[in-house]
Amino acid sequence: MAQINVIGKNGGRSIELDLPEVNPHVLHEVVTWQLAGRRRGTASTKTRAQVSKTGKKMYGQKGTGNARHGDRSVPTFVGGGVAFGPKPRSYSYTLPRKVRQLGLAMALADRQEMGKLLAVDGFDLDGKTKSFVAWAGQNGLDGSERVLIVTDDEQTRRAARNVAWATVMPVAGLNAYDILRHERLVIDAVALEPAQDEVAEGASL
Repeated sequence: MAQINVIGKNGGRSIELDLPEVNPHVLHEVVTWQLAGRRRGTASTKTRAQVSKTGKKMYGQKGTGNARHGDRSVPTFVGGGVAFGPKPRSYSYTLPRKVRQLGLAMALADRQEMGKLLAVDGFDLDGKTKSFVAWAGQNGLDGSERVLIVTDDEQTRRAARNVAWATVMPVAGLNAYDILRHERLVIDAVALEPAQDEVAEGASL
């Protein structure tokens, strides 16, 4: 059972989360699934039927001393069509919900084990960048590491959005990939408390 200490105006308490042991294979599966869903899939090439070339035979079949050729749209010529080239498609696929939950729980466990998880009960900021930088300095965030701020507090999100080393997202957007690509995670304590059931469900997989 992981004990996550809470700071802020109602700090001094801790949140208990039954976090699972980190499994790199599961994290890889979840991150790969996320990145596949983010791919635009707009790459497109023309086949020999789509390129703007004449369909007339280049020269006679025999007697020229050259190799046999038909029209100029074949893939062997520059400007011809592409054989088996990419076409617009979706790269997304389904991943079981329990595996997704387990991946998120393991990402939280990884940051907790490294001492890089900070739970906050009330940022109490006024929406100004200067206030956030001062708050960050008081809580060990000096800008030497990339920090993910997860909160629904509008004033905090407004205050942190112009800080180069901070990424801000709402609680509903919390995901394993963004947790792992940032060195530090600062999350609203109220987001962890209802997540205890989901984490426990994923850990029991």
